[in-house]
Amino acid sequence: MRSLQLIADRELALSEVEPPPAPAGGEVQLRIRFVGLNHIDVWGLRGMAFAKRLYPLAVGAEAAGEVLAVGAGVSNVAVGDRVVPFSALTCGVCKACKRGRDNLCENVAGVRGFHVDGFAQDITNHPARLVVKIPDGVAMEDAACMAVAYSTVEHMLFDNAQLEPGETVLVHAGGSGIGTIAVKIAKSLGCTVISTAGSDEKCARVKELGADHVINYRTERFEGVVRKLTGKKGVDVVFEHVGADTWQGSLLSMKRGGRLVTCGATSGPSGSINLMQLFQQQYRITGSFGSPISASVRGLDRIASGVRPVIDTIYRLDEFQAGVKRLESRDVFGKILVAL
Repeated sequence: MRSLQLIADRELALSEVEPPPAPAGGEVQLRIRFVGLNHIDVWGLRGMAFAKRLYPLAVGAEAAGEVLAVGAGVSNVAVGDRVVPFSALTCGVCKACKRGRDNLCENVAGVRGFHVDGFAQDITNHPARLVVKIPDGVAMEDAACMAVAYSTVEHMLFDNAQLEPGETVLVHAGGSGIGTIAVKIAKSLGCTVISTAGSDEKCARVKELGADHVINYRTERFEGVVRKLTGKKGVDVVFEHVGADTWQGSLLSMKRGGRLVTCGATSGPSGSINLMQLFQQQYRITGSFGSPISASVRGLDRIASGVRPVIDTIYRLDEFQAGVKRLESRDVFGKILVAL
């Protein structure tokens, strides 16, 4: 079978390898159909794994596929089911996992495609407890956006920011993979959505997704526009994932008691904060990394209700590197997928 492997930092090879053995007890064997690309893939290719790993390493941290076989004791899925695998190899028994906060697992064995072999291979075995069934009516390519991108947004907006219908939310980089999802989810709740984007073309496309106001952050100071649009009050929630370039403006865009949730720092990891501003304005700032499996369950149900992700491009497996370069260039609107 085919396996797209990282053989050294920044060096990929599409290899022919032996398929995995029959699934062990508690495992399922999956036929992977789509892999989603995310910034975690960029980090992985650059060697930013923050842990030792061995090469070659199959890449791909987000996927969707079909169950080919099940091991002994598996009852949550059956052969032929379409599923989304959860990429973090959590223990399932620690305090965090038992509380449903498995993205805080105390004994995680790594993230597939980042520390251990990922999903960019035709067939793979995976723990059955770490797969979620895809509801009828949800396309496989939409489901392939779930495990990293869509569930990250679900976790950020609801588990962390506790977004409520009718609130005002600022979504940065509304043309990105998670930005497009955040805009669509927030609008589905009846929220007022203010978004930023890096070009007039992207601004127009984000507006077509339903955003009420879109600001070209390259030509305008978005925080000033946000204050004007909200009558100087600011927004209830800031959906932040850009980092250094937007951090200060994001803080100035919040209302008193506003909530900021952040999951990324693509423009740089360092930002400062005025502590008097923090406590006087009673801001709530939350870091968000990954998501619990429950967010994938909720997210798939949300897609089934009609809130679908935006897909920019679907590449072939041998075009994986081209997809990564497109992601790095930011010349993308929505999600990039790879079809196997």
